[in-house]
Amino acid sequence: MLNIATHNFTDCHALADALAERVAARLREAIAARGQALLAVSGGSTPKHFFERLSHAELDWSRVQVTLVDERWVADSSERSNARLVKSLLLRNAAAAAAFVPLHQDAPTPEDGLTALNASLDALALPFDVVVLGMGEDGHTASFFPGGDRLAEALDPAGTARVLPMRAAGAGEPRITFTLPMLLDAGALFLHIEGEAKRRVLADAQLGLGAGRDYPVRAVLAQARVPVSVYWCP
Repeated sequence: MLNIATHNFTDCHALADALAERVAARLREAIAARGQALLAVSGGSTPKHFFERLSHAELDWSRVQVTLVDERWVADSSERSNARLVKSLLLRNAAAAAAFVPLHQDAPTPEDGLTALNASLDALALPFDVVVLGMGEDGHTASFFPGGDRLAEALDPAGTARVLPMRAAGAGEPRITFTLPMLLDAGALFLHIEGEAKRRVLADAQLGLGAGRDYPVRAVLAQARVPVSVYWCP
């Protein structure tokens, strides 16, 4: 049986309020327990309201590090940059005091930037205290895309890489992503999705029905390492 708790909300604002409150509580717990907290978030359009709400949360943000689950290999000046989204919507208000560790490096490809990126990741206060994932209608999460050139390596539960480049037809730009073992080494794991289409994709992935057996997100849902809290609204 999958270790999943589903929380349904009437709209994106109610979801954002509840998710921000829960994430903030976990960050406070981490700060109390170890003096610091590490949060990994996802990009795209879905988390915008969540970021806005979380930016106002009352906690000691100066003890929080924020990074991304994955990133498009574009400069943060690009509208496609997840870092740009996080800086503009999350790292402001109370959360402006948090430290941000980006995944993109000043290199032409993810492969070229991998050495510098791994060096920068040494600054992270691992393991993650909170990971917030999203999901696409193709069943991808993080940059675990169907048909990804390094998908099997990224999902390998015995893999030792922290991050890997990823290219796939549905990904657009080349990507960089934390691997599944890294993301599952977390105190709390949330999956934030919105819309009926994504709920159907999630249901198929949970049940392993049809194409759902091969959706990359199933690797997150079917593992027994950390419970998954799904936050959904229409």
